[in-house]
Parts: sequence; C-alpha cells; structure tokens
Amino acid sequence: MDTIRMRKVARIYEYGSPQVIQVEDQPVPIPLQGEVLVRMKLASVNFLDIQMRRGDLVNQKFYSSTELQESNLPIDLGSQGVGVVEEIGPDVTDVAIGDRVVCTGSNTYASYNTFSANRLIPIPSSISMEDAAAGFLQGFLAWAFTHKAYPVQPEDWCLVQAAAGGLGLLICQMIKLRQGKVVGVTSSEKKAEFVRETGEADEVIISSQTDILKAVRHITEGKGVNAVYDGVGKDTFETNLDALTLGGYLIMYGQASGYVPPFDLMKLQEKGSIFLTRTNGLPYMKHWMEYQRDFVKWMKNEKLKLKIDHIYPLTEVATAHEAMEARKTSGRVLLKM
Repeated sequence: MDTIRMRKVARIYEYGSPQVIQVEDQPVPIPLQGEVLVRMKLASVNFLDIQMRRGDLVNQKFYSSTELQESNLPIDLGSQGVGVVEEIGPDVTDVAIGDRVVCTGSNTYASYNTFSANRLIPIPSSISMEDAAAGFLQGFLAWAFTHKAYPVQPEDWCLVQAAAGGLGLLICQMIKLRQGKVVGVTSSEKKAEFVRETGEADEVIISSQTDILKAVRHITEGKGVNAVYDGVGKDTFETNLDALTLGGYLIMYGQASGYVPPFDLMKLQEKGSIFLTRTNGLPYMKHWMEYQRDFVKWMKNEKLKLKIDHIYPLTEVATAHEAMEARKTSGRVLLKM
C-alpha cells in the first residue's frame, strides 16, 4: 500500500478572530486535468486573507461565486504565494517540474497545493523567491495603478493612504519612478519614520495627529493632489475626495476600514469633476509583460526596493494576522512553509 503524503494547511471552520485559524495535517492533493502540484515555499499575507477569515466578503456580489461563501466552509486560507512545481497533471504542456512559480487564487497557506496551470506565473530567473513573494504581484498592482489607472506625470502630487504597508510603499516608489511627488499617510510616528527612512515620500502625514485635508492643501498651495491611491476605504473616502484637485483621480483598491456606502454621483461634479474607480489588477493583465520587463530592470538597477516586515512560520499564521490586522506592520508580511 502506498504511503499517503501529508501537508500542513491553514484552515478555518468558522469566521472570526485569528484564533479560528487551525493548522492541520491533510493529504497532499493529486493534480487533476490541467493542474499542477506546487511545493509552496512562501505565502503572502494580504488584507484580503484577513477579510476572508472574518467573513467580510460573504455578502459581496463580486465574490458570490467563489469559495469565500459561508456555505463553503471550511476554507483553506491564502490568496498569493510562491513555490516550485513538483508534479504535473494530464494535459499540462506549458509548465515543467522544477519551475519556480507565483500561485494566485486561493489556498496558498499550505505546504503543498494544486493549482490550475493557467493561473501560475513564472518567476524570472533573476528574482529570488523572497522578492517574488514580497513584491512581484503587489508590484504589478502598484505599476498598474500608477502607470495605467492614472498615469502619474512629472511633478504631479499624489496622496498615498497607508503608505507604510507593502503595497503603499510600492505605490510610493512607482510614483517617484515616474517623477511624481508623494504625500504619504501613516497611522503612527513609528510608521512615519519608517516611510521617511525609505526616502519614498516627499511629505509624510500622521493621520492620528494631523488634519489630512488641511495638510494636503498646505503642501500643494491650495491646489489639491492630482491622484489619491487608497486601500483603506470607508474611513478615508470623504477626505480623499476633498483632497483632489480639479479633475483629479481617486484610485481605490481596497477596504481595510470597511466598504464605502452608496453615494450620489453628483458629488464627483460638485467636488471638481473628479474621477473615481474601484479596481484591481485584472483590467491591466494584458500589460503584464511590459510590467515584468520594468520590474526586472528596476530590481537589477536597485531602483525598486522591497520591504519585508516579518516572515512567520506557517504555525504562527494567527500571530501574522494579528500583527497585520492591528496595523503593527510596515512592509510585507510573509509565511514560510
């Protein structure tokens, strides 16, 4: 009789605090048609994972057909990770055993998992596994938001909410690479100092100590910023709108503080004919190769720096969630399998 191989998996049987996460031993899955088995090395901890754990996404229409619904409990956590292809299922031709890949979708908090081959992204040979986990996919989001959603122009003032976070820092860097100016917003003096030390912001505002809108108006000599990049959501929405200049852009990509309630579209005109989008990376995937060339070049020339706050073992996944949810982290949080 063949010995059943086992893997470690972070799973929830109910929604709630980080303590609902259980790390279990489960059989290693067998890749089906069109799938590959990946030996996971690192998983990225995203705020999406925290929302999944808490059940925030259950009633959201965007996620109505996914594994995030309550009827599908238990749920294996994770949305991004990196690993090495170990087995290949039937009808897989574009992936080889030994390939280093970025895995997207779900179930990345595991030592082994299967993925559709068409959901894997090859990691360039010049990029380390840690850098791929910390910034290859998040870098794409930052690139898409600053190069496509609103292409930052030289001397543009841009406001970046949660500037000390993994994605916030990358957005700041992308703005500077396009010769824009950055106003970074953080929640504490410690995080503000971290952002200042990176040199990625021209000005830093501590939201708990300063009136953001008043500070922005002072910095921009009353004009407002050309673009706001925000993953916070409800708590910052009105301030973001008021901080924009005439015809400015609000690029929203998350809702860490909750979802923005419905509002009257006439406000966009009243506040200066401003533009608003709630987006992710999907509309810009057609530009992936353009981004990959930029990413590899910037990493080689050390123009792009990836900040890792902490790498936790998978057994400490609850601690990782606690730290990120309490906004105690600056930079990327990873899990090691």
